Amino acid sequence: MDKKLKRELEMQAVRIRMDVITGTFHAKSGHPGGSLSVSDIMAYLYFYKMNVDPENPDWEKRDRFVLSKGHTAPALYGALAQKGFFPESEIERLRKPDSFLQGHPSLRMTPGVDMSTGSLGQGISVAVGMALGAKLAGDDYKVYTVLGDGEVQEGQVWEAAMFAAAKKLDNLIAVVDNNNLQIDGTLEEVNSPYPIDEKFAAFGWNVVNCDGNDLDEIDAAFTAAEQHNGKPSVIIAKTIKGKGVSFMEDQVGWHGKAPKQEEYDQAMKELQDRLSELETAAAE
Repeated sequence: MDKKLKRELEMQAVRIRMDVITGTFHAKSGHPGGSLSVSDIMAYLYFYKMNVDPENPDWEKRDRFVLSKGHTAPALYGALAQKGFFPESEIERLRKPDSFLQGHPSLRMTPGVDMSTGSLGQGISVAVGMALGAKLAGDDYKVYTVLGDGEVQEGQVWEAAMFAAAKKLDNLIAVVDNNNLQIDGTLEEVNSPYPIDEKFAAFGWNVVNCDGNDLDEIDAAFTAAEQHNGKPSVIIAKTIKGKGVSFMEDQVGWHGKAPKQEEYDQAMKELQDRLSELETAAAE
């Protein structure tokens, strides 16, 4: 990846992380850990890969995105705000009764959201349907979906995977955010789905592994996925839960807990310092 582009995407990922912390702090609830782990992927998709138009959110030819792990909506909202789908000031109203930014994405309420999600396992099924619809209509848009690694414990995920392979939906790319932590502990402690890559391969998918917090590896993974015809592709993205905030990293307790004032201040300082570092490097 070009160094200038990589730096721009790194800055967008930090801004998304800042929105995650801001939103969950003001809401006094939410899911910061998994939102932070997936922020690099969200920055890559919305600021490089996907063909979307903030001025025309319902454009028929746009690429589609389904956040199957819907509880990490703060990362999606951060990406949409940074992209210009709505003012960034709305992030502070996350989960408020009169806000269009609810705890899980809402197709009817939020500009730029392509599917309402939250019940784990259902998002990928909708993404598969979107991809099939594009094939039947002769449209060339792509469909992207992001799942949690705990989410793949759901049986519906594998029904969707089987169908996608049977229909040869090579216009579909799924990403598994493999941070190895879910609400009650590590995947192994709860109900291990490993080896995730081998399972998808057995269901007929093209499988790519990458570091999901490294933009060069993310880019290489998507490039490899797009070059594979005749099968849906899945990227198993190894990430760190809470990535970017030192005291949240790899800590299961931050799955669904909002930062308090002191924690908010520390997290925002760390992220602002990182953003300033990147901005200085970009100016050199």
